[in-house]
Amino acid sequence: MNRPMGRRVGRPVLVRREQVLRGGQPLAFGIGLVVALVVGIVLLVGSGHDPMRVYERMFEASLGDPRAWSVTLNRAVPLGLAGLAVAVAGSMGLWNIGAEGQIMAGAVGAAWVARVGGEWPSPLLITAMLAAAILGGGLLALGPAIARARIGVNEIITTLMLNEVAIRLVQWLVHGRWKDPDSHNFPLAPMLSDNARLPGLFERAHVGVVLAAVVIFLFGLASSRTAWGYELRVAGSSGATARYAGISLERKILTVLVLSGGVAGFAGGIELSGTSDRITESLSNGFGFAGIIVAALALMRPSGVAAVAVLFGAVQIGGQSIQTMGVSSSVSTILQALILFGAIAAGVLSRYRVEMVAGDTTEATP
Repeated sequence: MNRPMGRRVGRPVLVRREQVLRGGQPLAFGIGLVVALVVGIVLLVGSGHDPMRVYERMFEASLGDPRAWSVTLNRAVPLGLAGLAVAVAGSMGLWNIGAEGQIMAGAVGAAWVARVGGEWPSPLLITAMLAAAILGGGLLALGPAIARARIGVNEIITTLMLNEVAIRLVQWLVHGRWKDPDSHNFPLAPMLSDNARLPGLFERAHVGVVLAAVVIFLFGLASSRTAWGYELRVAGSSGATARYAGISLERKILTVLVLSGGVAGFAGGIELSGTSDRITESLSNGFGFAGIIVAALALMRPSGVAAVAVLFGAVQIGGQSIQTMGVSSSVSTILQALILFGAIAAGVLSRYRVEMVAGDTTEATP
């Protein structure tokens, strides 16, 4: 007795498109935002909240007026600089996962200068603080840079491990030598003096917003319009090609990772002098890890970091504001993750299409 033939089961595969869909990354970013908002509506309805009221409150708190904009821009500064730090390393195919610790190291360097030069004129003191912040972040990245350049140790592991070192250093300082005697036994360093604080820009925004914008712009210009940026892209795409062109991979790795750490340290200096006004255990506030998402959404391009940072700053500030409505601030974290996943999915589909191919034949039951 002949058994009936089975049927072929198709399976989906990704096939690279001959041409990337026009609109590529901006379209992917927009789709990611829409996906986040739609899923957010479902989550809010499921938890018994009016999503339109919640979103309205988030918008008003983050972008509704000049004061809201000033708070959002202040939040976007460390996010943008942390994203830039990751993007600078990423432009050469390297991953700096240590921005969180480098922000703390930069803040420690800036705080040390503030303690030593407390009586200096404000412009001199702030300049020295920010220089020390860059140095602190760069020094924390120096070890992983040397290890990667000289013996090929994976920079993801070393930069990630040094986050813990920087965090423990801050804890040791605020629980010990730098503890404020007037902090009522809380682990806080003393407040910065007035001459160690960044001048205001408008409302609650500080001059650090301008400094961060200039740094991001200059890095974007350097990466796209200079020979240095071209060499980074060549070195990141093909080590063999870079060597053939006479580019020193070892020197480039050292330069890029230390520079990346310096940018993250600069974020720590600005956050200390512009917003927090004192060293605390939570000064970095997850900015270094959020910077990885910012850089990923910007496709590791410094030119796209600023816009993504402002959006994420608005989402974070908006997320904090809805706690008075009985909504958890973790909604903002969920929205950030959904934006990332939606954008990644849309970005993949702009480069690939889904096709069904024949799979194994299934046997029909008699």
